[in-house]
Formats: sequence, structure tokens, C-alpha cells
Amino acid sequence: MKIGIIGQGYVGLTIAAFASKHHNVIGFDKNFEIVTRLNQGISHIEGVDSEDLMAAVAKGNYKATSNSEDLAEAEVVVIAVPTPLTSDRKPDLSFIDSACKTIGAIVKKPTLIINESTSFPGTLRDFIKPKVEKYSGNKVEHLYAISPERVDPGRTDWNQKNTPRLFAGLTKEAAGRTQSFYSTFCDNLIEVSSPEVAEAAKLFENTFRQVNIALVNEFAEISHALGISVNETLDAANTKPYGFMKFNPSAGVGGHCIPIDPSYLAFAAAEKGIRATFIERANEVNLSMPNYVVDRVSADHGGSLRGKLVQVIGIAYKSNVSDVRETPAELLIRELEARGAIVSWHDPIVGVWGSQKSSELGGSEIAIVVTLHDVMNKVEVSKSAPYVFDTTGKIVGVKGL
Repeated sequence: MKIGIIGQGYVGLTIAAFASKHHNVIGFDKNFEIVTRLNQGISHIEGVDSEDLMAAVAKGNYKATSNSEDLAEAEVVVIAVPTPLTSDRKPDLSFIDSACKTIGAIVKKPTLIINESTSFPGTLRDFIKPKVEKYSGNKVEHLYAISPERVDPGRTDWNQKNTPRLFAGLTKEAAGRTQSFYSTFCDNLIEVSSPEVAEAAKLFENTFRQVNIALVNEFAEISHALGISVNETLDAANTKPYGFMKFNPSAGVGGHCIPIDPSYLAFAAAEKGIRATFIERANEVNLSMPNYVVDRVSADHGGSLRGKLVQVIGIAYKSNVSDVRETPAELLIRELEARGAIVSWHDPIVGVWGSQKSSELGGSEIAIVVTLHDVMNKVEVSKSAPYVFDTTGKIVGVKGL
């Protein structure tokens, strides 16, 4: 079967890697540099091994392209594009709209169109289908389905094969064909009653995490004010064998999902006249954590960081990956610089971020640990500056949340 996948980022390339073991996959992406590297068998994301990609390319099972015409003969087209927020934290569906335009203009025979991109309930039915029909001039009767992505960069225990996958179609035929496609490389497929249920489930999965992370971050502030250890308290609570799930405090949340998906759910609620108060407060708390960390560090230095040499250690949004999407380190650095600190950063896994390279560990007056990778030596990190503030709770004998 010929499969077209629009978007070759964390979601699209991961799906392509698994699907290409059973199908002929065309990976479409507008980034010509990424396409060139993919056709050389060079992966740019965790979870997709370059050797596996090279093998798929060599066998002719995978081809990356920036030419949308290559999607014309696809029997299935998967939309796997970013769904970010606008500057006022509202859903930005411009990438989905662009994918719909590509499909409408190029795919001229009836095709199964599956959306994996995360969005609010109703996106498939009320946005994607009408947009594709508009751009195709209502000339083609496509089938439409949803199967929200579940990709956790850097994770090895759960992958596309063994992670349960939700799906739903706008019609029974669409649902049936979707099941047939994913069953070739997914072990556990769960059909739900409507695309809206699948879309809402994806949003709630990450809203659950956002709210609980915010709760524990707020508790970190309370614990500090009470003069007790937040981490020891959480460990104590975690001895209860039922009715408790441990989350850890941090400098904030990052990645494409947790900082963004809850706002899509809040938007959908607002459209129905419901205020998502838990989501609003969770966003507020997690977005404020970098500022809180800087407040704590500043208070330990006489209330001013002006002219201080500060090194931020670990700028990836989570440990053991190079992914910096929505990383709280960015807000932290911005706040440090706003207060006059002279900031550098160290992250051996990221290496290059924007136009800057990772600095050598040490050489600063203050070190703030945002993310701790396994390749980082905790003792060396603890000795990297006269003052170390650890937001991860993993380094003994230093300041922390």
C-alpha cells in the first residue's frame, strides 16, 4: 500500500519508520534540508534509528520529498503536522490548513485521510473535511478518520507497536480502513464512537499531566514557605499503595504536548460557554515556575543577579533527548537576562540551540539545573559553581525546589 505522510517531525517520521516495514511510504516535508538528510538515511529525531531509516530508503520502502506531486497516488494520507498556539495562546491550525490545501490540490482520487495532529474536538469533521473539499473543489469523495498521535521522544519501553492507539472514522468504511492500515504495525487498536471522542481523549491525557504537574509545582512553593522538603514530602506520600500518583516539581513544562494541548481543550470549552478554570490555573502556575526559580536564586544573592555569571544546565525539555520545543529553560534564560545576569548554557545532548553552542560545564558563579541527562555527572554538576540550584531534585547537597 502506498502511504503519504505530511510532516516528517517527531510524529510523522516515527509513523513512517514503522509503516515503511509494511508499506511504501512517501514522507512529505517542506524543509528541503530535512528531506535531503532523510533520503541519505539520517534521522533527526530520537526514536528513529538512522540505520533503520537507511535500510528503508535502500529497499525503496521510504522516500522523503518536498514535491507534493509525489503524494498523488497515495491510498492513505496521514496528517502529522504541528498544532502550536498563537501569540495569545489560541489554537493555530495553519499547518493543518496547509496540509489540507496540499491534499486538495494534489490527491485527485478517493483516499483515506487520517489526522494524527492534536487539535480540539470537531477538527476532523468541521475543519479538515470542509477544507480539503474546498481546496479540491468538491471533486473527490475522500474518507476521513482520526488517530491521535502518542509519541514520547526518547522512550524505549513504549513505541508505535505496543502503545494502544485510539481511532475513529467519520464513516464505518473510514474506520474499517483505518484499522486495517494501523493493524499492520500496531498491536492494540481501540475504536471509539466518534472522532470527537478521540480528539478529546488526546487533549485530556495531557491536561491530566499539566494539572497534576501544576499542583506539585504549587506545592513546591508551599513546602518552601513552610520550611519543609517538597521531595521528601512527596516520597512520603508515595508510600501509600493506592489513591496517589507521584508527580515531581520542576522548572516548568515543555515539549509539544503538555504546554499546548490543554489550551486547545480550554478553547473548545470556551466555545461552548464553559470556563476551564483548572486548565487556566495550571497554565498560570507552570508558566510562572521559571520566574519563581529566578526569584529563589535572586533571594539567595541579596535580591539581585545583575552582572552575575549564570550557567543554565540542561535546556532540553526532558532528560536524555535533544528536543527543546517549549522548553522552560527558554523562559528561565529570558528572565535571568531581564534581571541583568550574564547567561550561558550547557547541554551536551542538545549541542546547538539557535545560533549558540553548548558551553563547557563550569566557569560561572551560579548554576541552575533545569534538565539532568544520564550523561551528566551529578558530582561534577554539583561542583560546577559555588552556588547550584537544582530544579530536578536529583542532586544531593545543593539548593533546590
